[in-house]
Amino acid sequence: MGSLDYFLFVAFPYIAIAVFLVGTIYRYNQKGYKVTSLSAQFLENRRGFWGTVPFHWGILMVALGHLVAFLFPKLVLSWNSDPARLIMHEGLGFTFAVAVFVGLAALIIRRLTNERLQQVTTRMDLFIEFFLLLQVVLGCWIALGYRWGSSWFAADLSPYLWSLVKLNPQTDAVIAMPLVIKSHIVCAFSILFVFPFTRLVHLLVAPLHYIMRPYQVVIWYWDRKKIRDAGTPWSEARPRNN
Repeated sequence: MGSLDYFLFVAFPYIAIAVFLVGTIYRYNQKGYKVTSLSAQFLENRRGFWGTVPFHWGILMVALGHLVAFLFPKLVLSWNSDPARLIMHEGLGFTFAVAVFVGLAALIIRRLTNERLQQVTTRMDLFIEFFLLLQVVLGCWIALGYRWGSSWFAADLSPYLWSLVKLNPQTDAVIAMPLVIKSHIVCAFSILFVFPFTRLVHLLVAPLHYIMRPYQVVIWYWDRKKIRDAGTPWSEARPRNN
């Protein structure tokens, strides 16, 4: 293993994770009000819909697929042992990857062409969007050029990632892989590295608790005979009078 390989696949992952953790915690504690996506929905929403929806759903499913292959490699290999299930798995993964590409490309074009959005756009916003686009292109390239990626990810890359977790890096399988796959891996750790300095940090404070919280009472009209106690902000049941 050469010095460059050692840095990219042993040292750099730990550096990226350390910067991700320290930087994210610092930003949340010291600059909590800036932990936001700076939503541009109010500035321009029509074209944004066609970029935001496929991008968010696509990247969520792609990330989930990678996470499952990392956490449960034997389960993934067992599922892929059937040719029909393998083709379905690969097809869905590629479809969501294309959705990410289309959505991200639409968001970039929207940000570059809309004057109102340009007023709230920073260089880091454009950098991370183009960098994510590069990562998606590499992923699609791998999916088309090196088939059955979910299987060899579970068989080769998952053990490498687990070896990093166990502080005993095993890089033989990774170093033997084609350049495009190694670039995809390095880009993934690079995204972790710059994560705290971008608007991507808002992912960690997504309002997922809204899914489980009780219904919020919203008063659309004032009827003293039907309205509930004003001192009760939450209700376990859906209000009938609003």
